[in-house]
Amino acid sequence: MLESGGPADAGPHLCNLLMLYSVPGSGAERGRIVTMSNTASSGTPMAAGPLTRAALEIDEYVSGLGWDQPARLFALVDTTQLRSQEPGLAERLGLTEDAPEGTLTPIEQDELPAGSPLDEFLGTIAWPDAVVGCALSVERLMLPPSAEASVPEGLDEARLAKWVAEHPERQEVRMTVAVLRDGKRDSALRLRAKDSATEVLTGSDLVPGLAEALTATFEE
Repeated sequence: MLESGGPADAGPHLCNLLMLYSVPGSGAERGRIVTMSNTASSGTPMAAGPLTRAALEIDEYVSGLGWDQPARLFALVDTTQLRSQEPGLAERLGLTEDAPEGTLTPIEQDELPAGSPLDEFLGTIAWPDAVVGCALSVERLMLPPSAEASVPEGLDEARLAKWVAEHPERQEVRMTVAVLRDGKRDSALRLRAKDSATEVLTGSDLVPGLAEALTATFEE
């Protein structure tokens, strides 16, 4: 489902509310394609829009796998169109019941290449027409904005990651960012210290850099 595409530019900090740094030593990659449409609990707010529900569904799915996970990429497809155009695939994915108009089905993609910078990898992606959006779930270490002034100068990436990992105010956060071809975006943020569905923060502009990089994968 992935093809070559043009470059995407994600800035050095992916979030405009928090300072975020790569989590060192994430778990092993898992290369498979699955759907999560039947895994989300009834606690997902149906009053939310389809994109918000998709982001929360992915957050809940990845949460069930535990922490220290690699980044995971998902295609978003229109559930009704999928059932109409690919009934066999829809049946294999468990999409046997009618869904409300506009419902999105997230489909996990193959593993991200180990050692490849995230922004460079996203720059290689282009999607087929059947994909109406995409989403990425990734873990990061977070420091409060007040800690930015104390970051030592001249550290390379490895030393910076070590410094952040040892900082007393560090927290781990899982960011799930979802975008559509038309530019709509939403995200779900879950702190490891508050690992509960009721503590997940949602919003369209929580992670603007990553949202822009994902949106760029749909550019011609």
